[in-house]
Amino acid sequence: MKLLSFYIIVILFGASCSSEKDDYVSITPAEEENQNAKLEFTVPANFPEPSYNVSLNPPTEKGFELGKKLFYEGKLASDGVISCGFCHIQDFAFTHHTHIVSHGVDGALGTRNAQPLHNMAFMKEFTWDGAVMHLDLQPIVPITAEVEMNETFSSILKKLEDEPEYVKLFAEAFEDQKINSENMLKALSQFMIMMVSANSKYDKIERNEGSVFTDQEKAGFDLFSAKCASCHSGTLFTDQSYRNNGLAVDPQYNDIGRKRVTGFEADMQKFKVPSLRNIELTFPYMHDGRFRTLEDVLNHYSDGMVDSETLDPMFKDQTGSLGIPMTDLEKQQIIAFLKTLTDDDFVNDQRFSEF
Repeated sequence: MKLLSFYIIVILFGASCSSEKDDYVSITPAEEENQNAKLEFTVPANFPEPSYNVSLNPPTEKGFELGKKLFYEGKLASDGVISCGFCHIQDFAFTHHTHIVSHGVDGALGTRNAQPLHNMAFMKEFTWDGAVMHLDLQPIVPITAEVEMNETFSSILKKLEDEPEYVKLFAEAFEDQKINSENMLKALSQFMIMMVSANSKYDKIERNEGSVFTDQEKAGFDLFSAKCASCHSGTLFTDQSYRNNGLAVDPQYNDIGRKRVTGFEADMQKFKVPSLRNIELTFPYMHDGRFRTLEDVLNHYSDGMVDSETLDPMFKDQTGSLGIPMTDLEKQQIIAFLKTLTDDDFVNDQRFSEF
């Protein structure tokens, strides 16, 4: 709870900080309506309702443009280099293939693998341990973490208000025209909630849009439904719960998982069940990036689990055996199905590209 309280204090302080400059671009309500049209946020037919209340921060053309620029802006870090987009690369569904754990300013190393950024509007909590309960607050974690962007909001706001382009962008994006942490975080959210990945082969089959599984993919889907869907459930492919899936503790990190947030022993070594969308592109896998391939992941579930007091009961049968029984053929079939979750349209969507 101490960590979560710290984040709340930071955002409350940051929200009170704003630019003291008076040279904002003056935009009348009529001009603002014409220049800053609302973007259409559409819930895909096979998706649940979003967790994010879009009506409280509806994406607009200027808000999205500002959020995108901030996402790729090195000024959000103390070294002026490390941006959100540094660890979240679009080609890899906004993860980083060559970084097992996050890399920050001055070469600092974090302890956790960068999570993919898609369908964020549909998620209830954020980070591997659920330390953040609202999307608007999520960027606070990497921005303020010493091993990531290592910056303060007061410093960021000063840098932004010294840039005429940002003065203009904030004025166009928000009615109060202010450069403050609330508007900065809302702009980032406007960018992220538009990052909806819902056009994979699986989605087209779900929506009866003409695609069909191959025999191998269909066998994999049936196996996945029987062996994996208890946790990776629904169209988001996560039940958004926190579970101990039998990973051996890495002594380099000794990561206690969700217990870091709640303080409860029952949450020791539990991590959020990740979405499997675009899983083909988001390696390395697990909270610390220990597995390079999907084969490695499935081998862990079949033969590599370590018992502990908080191991999820579903991974232990009545005889005490651990894991999910799978043959090599079944693993290949499951992987064939998982690859149908790749959304090429999303990873190639120029709306989210830096250039």
